[in-house]
Amino acid sequence: MKRENLKIGDLSDLTGTKVVTIRYYEKIGLLPSPGRSVNNYRSYDAAALDRLRFIRRCRDLGFSLDQIRELLGMASDVARPCREVDAITATHLAQVERKIADLQALAAELRHISAKCRGGGTIKNCRILDAMSSD
Repeated sequence: MKRENLKIGDLSDLTGTKVVTIRYYEKIGLLPSPGRSVNNYRSYDAAALDRLRFIRRCRDLGFSLDQIRELLGMASDVARPCREVDAITATHLAQVERKIADLQALAAELRHISAKCRGGGTIKNCRILDAMSSD
């Protein structure tokens, strides 16, 4: 498929992004409003496809829309030092590591609660529900 004059459905298929999400990205300015075809369909070019792929990859990595907006702004200034990109990435990594620690603590607690289960009993004597009810 050629990478010019793409319809929104084509862009959606090529990036795995829902049409409603593409429209939302346009609405909030992450993706520029496309031109229109003779039939008044949205018409995207290769630059829009590349930009949406970048946005998708950032979202897959858990970056916020605000962080993506900043990264997009920096990416367009090729002479700019990359330390700001490094700073955004380091901040995001710290957030991810905090979430991982929280999830590991949660998993440990769930293992502890599950270990109290004797199995085969009735809800009346369920140790898991008892553990969830107490502090």
